[in-house]
Amino acid sequence: MLNGLLKANRWNALLEAIPEYYIPGFLMTLRTAICGLLLALLLGIIFGMLSTSRSRVLKAISRVYVEFFQNTPLALQVVFYYSCLPILLGGTGMRIPKFVLGLMGVGIYHGAYISEVIRTGIEAIPPGQSEAAKSQGFSYLQTMRYIIMPQTIRIIMPPLANQALNLVKNTSVLAMVAGMDLMYFTDSFGSSTGYFAQAYFCSALMYFIICYPLARLARYLEIRSMRQPVAKVNMTQMMEDSINV
Repeated sequence: MLNGLLKANRWNALLEAIPEYYIPGFLMTLRTAICGLLLALLLGIIFGMLSTSRSRVLKAISRVYVEFFQNTPLALQVVFYYSCLPILLGGTGMRIPKFVLGLMGVGIYHGAYISEVIRTGIEAIPPGQSEAAKSQGFSYLQTMRYIIMPQTIRIIMPPLANQALNLVKNTSVLAMVAGMDLMYFTDSFGSSTGYFAQAYFCSALMYFIICYPLARLARYLEIRSMRQPVAKVNMTQMMEDSINV
């Protein structure tokens, strides 16, 4: 095995395959991760706010979404979108584009986790601030937009960075449905040549290029949040500034 790992002809074959296999897969993974993160953030904000609303119905809807997607495997969800969703949409011959599969898979899955992150951040804000905003005539959405969310962002940034990191790594599940991602092309090159050690080494390096900066960012934000003192909020001034906006 060690002899095969050190053979120059295998590494030369890998270098020749990078433009054909790895670059398209890397770009697909990166594009899926970015768009999936945007979808996850959108869903996380919506359901995170629903989970802290006063309506029991809205809270129940949020809990169903969170509990279902957190407690079912991502691989199962992606296979369902690939195999069953076209049938449910009314056509057995149609296929969902691979990019849309990846976007839905990691976006909806991680949206459930980000929803919990946002819920935790909102609940960390003293409830007296919401009560003071309500006494000043602020609606629930205005309170969230001008009072609660600006403070929540600082609290939730470290776990959000960790979720982004996990989302990038979870895009590899697309290889199960021929998702044209980095892991799919890695398997294709390894299977066609038999040079699995070189194939997976190159793939790991490309995932590292994406994930390492996110890991460092998460660590930096975590240390920064621990060092920053919790500022005392002047509610009157905050209300006036919000109204002026």
